[in-house]
Amino acid sequence: MAILSKEEAQALLKKVLSYSKADECEVFLNGRMGGNIRTALNAVSTAGDINTMNLSVSSTFGKKTGSASINEFDDASLQKVVRNSEELAQLAPENREHMPLLGAPATPFAESIEYNADTAAMTPDTRAEMTAKSLQVTKDAKLVAAGFIENTSGFTAVMNSKGLFAYNKSSDVIFTITTRNEAGTGSGYAARGFNDVKKLDTYAATKYAASKANSSIGAQAIEPGKYTVILEPTAGAYMMENMFRFDARTAEEGRSFLSKRGGGTRLGEKLMDDKVTIYSDPFYADLPGATWDAEGLPLEKTYWIQNGVVKNLSYSRYWADKKGVKPMPGPSNIIMEGGNATIEDMIKSTERGVLVSRLWYIRSVDPQSLLLTGLTRDGTFYIENGKIKFPIKNFRFNESPVIMLNNVEMLGKPERAISVESYRSYMIPPMKIRDFTFSSLSDAV
Repeated sequence: MAILSKEEAQALLKKVLSYSKADECEVFLNGRMGGNIRTALNAVSTAGDINTMNLSVSSTFGKKTGSASINEFDDASLQKVVRNSEELAQLAPENREHMPLLGAPATPFAESIEYNADTAAMTPDTRAEMTAKSLQVTKDAKLVAAGFIENTSGFTAVMNSKGLFAYNKSSDVIFTITTRNEAGTGSGYAARGFNDVKKLDTYAATKYAASKANSSIGAQAIEPGKYTVILEPTAGAYMMENMFRFDARTAEEGRSFLSKRGGGTRLGEKLMDDKVTIYSDPFYADLPGATWDAEGLPLEKTYWIQNGVVKNLSYSRYWADKKGVKPMPGPSNIIMEGGNATIEDMIKSTERGVLVSRLWYIRSVDPQSLLLTGLTRDGTFYIENGKIKFPIKNFRFNESPVIMLNNVEMLGKPERAISVESYRSYMIPPMKIRDFTFSSLSDAV
């Protein structure tokens, strides 16, 4: 069993700490269980179950720290991993950025709402039934599908020799599907992620992807340039996730879009349109997060961008101490506020533009301006006089999400969207953006 209760985890961590002879000792314990099904060519290709538990010990003498990990939990193995970490610590160089461990917080950490019993109870039969519903859609539509469904449940716990203890339990289910016609000339995609499996409708998600695949057949080429774009949430999530760290150190060292020219940060500056507000909140019902971070700091609702203004930056304990400010943990989740417009409303209001279903293979061009390049994929459409006129061939784009969020015209209701590379989930609204830069055409479907 890979998921220990809070009491079971606490008892195990106390035992491990009892073996420590170091000046300071910190022990992390995590477990994960779940399963997956992968499909290709309208059939199941692989399936499996996961059940793992790992323990990591960090021992410190002065400013020298060593770490060792293990996945065996008999007393002899636990003593051995502690001794190994201590031996490595004696061999390690001093860490100039070492910070003493935190003790128990004055107020216990709030209990997370990430865990869902129904998701944790998923079985191979549950996944098979959900996969069968998806494949029936593509077979009926005479499309070819490749997809993945995975559910995981797990826990993380930490305890240190100063008295700190924290525990978090979570669950999650992710479904992705790519559909193509047999000729390979049309493609659609859908990705859905939830903590509660009851919210996942694989049939509806596949119907959406199939509609995109059929609608994108016969794509025509149009000239690259600056266009009004409508970004669906999946496209927006991948486009913007590179800016979600809000890290003070990289800003103060001149290495991020939050760096001020000549030194300092852009904290308090208006960088984006008034309609842009981005925050984190571990108790946001549709995207809950952990209530504490790896340094032992509590996580609370925090605004990062509010009405276009940079409201907060995250400070590690070391950097906060160096700068004489209060530590500020980074976000455990990201929610971007939206509006009331639907994608249909955005299309009707567009004289000439492009609907983007998904972006792909985004890479950094300039970290300081956050200039990115990447490709559209799985359904790109030309809009004229308030209507979708025809599917178009894919574009390469060169754009910064910071500049993009200065050009917001309309926002829709936030949806839980999954980045196609990190597979992290964010709450992102559909967005209508003016003057988005497409630099060249791509023949890829």
